[in-house]
Order: sequence, then C-alpha cells, then structure tokens
Amino acid sequence: MSFEFDHATHATPLGNGVYETPVEDRWDINGNANGGYLLALVGNTMRAESGRAHPVSISMHYLSPAPEGPATTTCEVVKAGKRLSTVVASMSRGGRDVVRSIGTFGDVDASIGAQSNTLVMPDMVAFEDCPKRPVDQMLKPGLSSRLDTRIHPDDVGFATNEPAGIARVRGYFAFNDGRPVDTLSLLLAADAFPPVTFNLFGMKGWVPTIELTVHVRGVPVPGPILCEFTSTLTQGGYWEEDGVMWDSAGNVVAMSRQLALSPLSTD
Repeated sequence: MSFEFDHATHATPLGNGVYETPVEDRWDINGNANGGYLLALVGNTMRAESGRAHPVSISMHYLSPAPEGPATTTCEVVKAGKRLSTVVASMSRGGRDVVRSIGTFGDVDASIGAQSNTLVMPDMVAFEDCPKRPVDQMLKPGLSSRLDTRIHPDDVGFATNEPAGIARVRGYFAFNDGRPVDTLSLLLAADAFPPVTFNLFGMKGWVPTIELTVHVRGVPVPGPILCEFTSTLTQGGYWEEDGVMWDSAGNVVAMSRQLALSPLSTD
C-alpha cells in the first residue's frame, strides 16, 4: 500500500464478518473524521466482505463523531446475487456504533445498456488555474493536507466572508500523493468540498452530515475528477446537497446526495 488513502482505508479481517478498521489521523475536519472518509473506510470493508469489485450504491448514517482511534466494523452479506451483492455494516468503538451503512457491490461498466444523459458539465477553468481549498491556519492539518482539492475561483468567496449567494461549489478532486482516483475514492470525493451553504449564508459553524448516499456510475479514467455540488432547499435546520462527478474524459462517474444539519439562524 504505497498511497495514503489505501493505508487509511485498509481493513484487517478478524473473522465472522468483523474487521479491524482504525480511523486514521488527518482525514478529519477539526478533529472529527470526514464523512466521505468514513464512507470509504467502511465501504472498502463491505466490498471485501462482498467479494465484488466496486461499490454501486452505498448509504451511510452518522451516529456519533469519529476522532482518530481504533474501531471495528461488522459486516453481513444480506443478498449475494449473480450480478450484485448487498451488505449491511456498522462501525463501532467502545461498544457504541459510530456509523451504520448499507451498500450494493458489483461490476461497473458505463458503456453497456441503454444510454441517456441530460446532465451538463459545469463551466470550469483549468485545474492549474483553480485555487486550492482555503485552509484555516488556526486548525491542525486535516483532510485538506491529504488532497489536492481545487475550487472554481467564483466559489471561494466564503473564505473571505464574501459568499457568492449561490448554494454551489465546483472544483477538482485529486490526491496530493498522486494516487489515481478509483471507484472507492469517489466515496471520499462526495464529501471532500466545503458545504455549499457556505456560499449561500457564509461560514456559520459546523454542519454535520446526517446521511450520505453515493451512486457510482462509471470507472474513472486517469486524471482529476471534476465535481459540482448544489443545494435547492435549506429548511427547518437541515439542508440537502446534490453532487455530480465527471472524470477527465467527461464521463459521469458518480452522483451523490447528502442531508446535513444547518444552523437554525444565519444571523
């Protein structure tokens, strides 16, 4: 395992569907593991238990914060079909569940079957012309130290208290150590960007994820992943975020939806 992400998502089998899955440092936001990282860590464990190649659809509910430290993940294959296997899993530490997940695993080939796509790629500037994700120098190094995440110049105003007024973040996802983006790391990419509400209301505090779902639609070709995240509804202390990810050949490789808490007041 020569890449950081592979080490951080490694699962050691203990038998009977139980795996040792420690939460590693610097995959966090201010001390708590990033939701996409936890989805990838548990997702890789579920993938191993399923014996299949790729995550096809996976959802996770977040029950408690997960700082760095030991954890175990328990998996159960609830269906093993000819094309797909479905697995349920829970990560726990100290007898307490941290997350619970359900996912379907199998082969992913975007070229087969009937084809229809009305999605429009966002108007992006080149990767090298996009600024890196702004980092709060007062916080210890976390997720951003592992990634080469670039954000559209028009979508970084939140960092200087000048939000664009549009619940949207566009950018590129890549790893700092050059690891290729595969179907597993698309689960991380789905939660690797600033919350889109920052560009609508400004940075108003912690916005923890309640539930995150990712549908993998293709195997990425080499190169950074182009991502667009938007939101259409913030209401009652919750907001939703929808994401679409394209590879460097312009193929849709993943879609996501997230439900998260938002501050009850934007004052």
